[in-house]
Amino acid sequence: MLHSYIPTLCKFLPNTNPNFHSPPHRLKFNTSQRENLRYLKTLGVIHPHTKTPKSPETLAHILSTVNYLKSKGFSDPNFSRLAFLCPNLFSPEFDPTSLEPVFDFLTSDLSASVEESSGLVLKCPNILESNVEFCLRPTLTYLRKLGIEKLNTPTTLNSHLLNTRVDKLKEKVRFLRSLGFSYEDSARVCGRLPAIFGYSIENNLRPKFEYLVRDMKRKGVEEVKGFPQYFAFSLERRIRPRHLHLKQRKVDKEIPLKRMLMWGDERFYAKWK
Repeated sequence: MLHSYIPTLCKFLPNTNPNFHSPPHRLKFNTSQRENLRYLKTLGVIHPHTKTPKSPETLAHILSTVNYLKSKGFSDPNFSRLAFLCPNLFSPEFDPTSLEPVFDFLTSDLSASVEESSGLVLKCPNILESNVEFCLRPTLTYLRKLGIEKLNTPTTLNSHLLNTRVDKLKEKVRFLRSLGFSYEDSARVCGRLPAIFGYSIENNLRPKFEYLVRDMKRKGVEEVKGFPQYFAFSLERRIRPRHLHLKQRKVDKEIPLKRMLMWGDERFYAKWK
């Protein structure tokens, strides 16, 4: 919903009093100008403790950017996040119309509604600074080939996936193939667990796979193909403790990974006391 208060700049009128002398190096604001400045401070676009007044031209430019973004579905509470993560959006040199290709991509290529588009941007504001032709569109095409759907849903994962270059995404597929997965199986694993693209290979994926094969004595490729979500669980807080608990009871080979990891603690430890 658009804010009911739309700031307008007031023209400065020359003072015709011959005895009037304005203080040097000091810009005097009229009431409307002060309201505009106060409004932008309230939004978080201008720091609330800023003492040096902005020029009328600068304020006019910043207000035009605010109103442009409002036309794209953003509301007053959203601007502090945008200004914090992408401060250059509200610089005097920034042209808000340069964002049009990104919003066109979100609505046309991604088929996102106005609400979904603004939601995706809020989850990852840096997406506004991405190049559509070299980053966003190739990434969307690649993710769809992997079978990842509903990318228009405004989640943190979707926003960051869309803002990741294809070369970075391919690193995870290459890693899976190095473990023995076929390309098709690698694609299916990534499609069923898109969060895998955000996991570190050396600090997350590799240690978990090695534990699965070396310590749990399981067929790693087949197990992960059947339950890719294995990579989503903490090795130290979930996988290892539960495996050792089952091993002590000599049932660790019998329990499927999904059952071992998906159950809550109360149910799990009540079942295998």
